[in-house]
Amino acid sequence: SRGEMQCIGATTLNEYRKYVEKDGALERRFQSVKVEPPSIEDAITILKGLRGKYEDHHRAEITDAAVEASVKLSDRYITGRFLPDKAIDVMDEAGSRARIGAMTRPPDLKDQEAEIEELKNRKERAIKEQDFEGAASYRDKEKQAKEKLEATLKSWREAKEEKRVKVDEDEILHVVSKWTGIPLKRMEKDETARLLEVEKVLAKVVIGQTDAVLAMAKALRRSRADLKDPKRPIGTFALLGPTGVGKTLLAKTLAEQMFGDSKSLIQLDMSEYMEKHAVSRLIGAPPGYVGYEEGGQLTEQVRRKPYCVVLFDEIEKAHPDAMNMLLQILEEGKLTDNTGRVIDFRNTIILLTSNVGSETLKKNNVIGFGASKDEASYEMMKEKTLDEAKKTFRPEFLNRLDDVIVFRQLTKPDLVTILDLEVTKVMERLKHKNIQIVLDDKARDFLVEKGFDPQYGARPMRRSVEKHLEDPLAEELLRGNLNPGEPVQVSAAEGKLTFTQKAANSTEGAVAS
Repeated sequence: SRGEMQCIGATTLNEYRKYVEKDGALERRFQSVKVEPPSIEDAITILKGLRGKYEDHHRAEITDAAVEASVKLSDRYITGRFLPDKAIDVMDEAGSRARIGAMTRPPDLKDQEAEIEELKNRKERAIKEQDFEGAASYRDKEKQAKEKLEATLKSWREAKEEKRVKVDEDEILHVVSKWTGIPLKRMEKDETARLLEVEKVLAKVVIGQTDAVLAMAKALRRSRADLKDPKRPIGTFALLGPTGVGKTLLAKTLAEQMFGDSKSLIQLDMSEYMEKHAVSRLIGAPPGYVGYEEGGQLTEQVRRKPYCVVLFDEIEKAHPDAMNMLLQILEEGKLTDNTGRVIDFRNTIILLTSNVGSETLKKNNVIGFGASKDEASYEMMKEKTLDEAKKTFRPEFLNRLDDVIVFRQLTKPDLVTILDLEVTKVMERLKHKNIQIVLDDKARDFLVEKGFDPQYGARPMRRSVEKHLEDPLAEELLRGNLNPGEPVQVSAAEGKLTFTQKAANSTEGAVAS
């Protein structure tokens, strides 16, 4: 207070509020100066000033492109930290990684070390056999080999010290990708070709939903071409339609195609968030409540896996407060959890499924709509479903979505294709038993007839395959009626499937329809 000592302190805003601001006498004796994070241009200038120290430390040459990439990529993809700190750490780790990569030992060192070990073993055997002249000879050879090894190591170390490795933009991309789990590496030709034909891959799994597949494929290409709005999620879509038409399957397939792993799907059943108090579980319990330190069921998963597909299942069942929370994600691509951390949703695809309009679809099915691929019928059904959606969801919610996709009802030809996929799965499971099944037209027609229910989509087909194909097939296998290595002809007769092999007697399915 007498001004005899000059003091400069540095702290964060949170720590200042916690320890200094509440003490009026202490706060009065300091003039607070807020230091804001630098802009991207200023951060690049700072890193260029620091570059020489890191080049000397890592014995590396850091290019201008690497410096700029460190700042821009860390600003775009690394949240929760500020410039220039995070950019400096990226540049530092990239230099360290490049130096370690250049420290590969010469291949002949391993051979020299093996030779020394062999001479040592021969020397010891000679001593045990009391061949001291031979032992002395091996000792001299071992000494010479060690000297040669030391000379090789010395020359390698000197060459390594003199050689300066190059740190370019690719090294920065690798480091940021490793930190965030986001695939930022440059696209190879094979990946480019795969992205251009991704709708074909999706269409092979999600049957009969051309509009939905095309919308997802466009979002995927937009993301990997780096043309999407950097402040919003990769894509936000509402998937409307009856049960069993492929809404959840599309989300799983998209996660696998885009991120290489079906585990990159975060699925939340919104019927669990119907009550007001349950909504807080999405971002975490407030302070003082049980589970405060555990994090939110949504925010914690996205924080740990920021590059993913987030599926909100049956969104119409959620409490209005949950819908309000989604507005921020859809527009700003971020959400603040219970601890004040900002969770980044800009690298996610948001999918919202709903059964809104299902009753309309059922009525349309009765009067003929949905049973055919007629485009006019589909457009009429789509219009009615969208009208239902406008009644159910608020305008500001629908307005933030990239697209509202109405799924078509599955037709009989669609279910035939789905049957082929289900049978293929059964055949894959039979491979380890060296048994192959071949269905004729009668068997296929039988399974399609048992599994065709437009009201419930594809799930009855899966149950049909389980009940009429897998169950009797399992019984025949357990009885030992099927011989490995011989194709099993599957047909239908008298209301059930039959299984026949050329070298075996005809056997009938154990379960009748």
